[in-house]
Amino acid sequence: MSLGSHINELRRKHQALSLEVEQAARRPAFDDLHLSRMKKQKLQIKQEISRLERT
Repeated sequence: MSLGSHINELRRKHQALSLEVEQAARRPAFDDLHLSRMKKQKLQIKQEISRLERT
């Protein structure tokens, strides 16, 4: 897998998580711990994208 395609895949994952976080935040009975974990994963993906783009 080339670097560009890897970055694109990470961007797709980040976008999918963004949508999932948005939808989960709208549900009053959604587990706050799970929401927090999704946000953390989203941040980690964003940091990985930034790191790879610098190389």
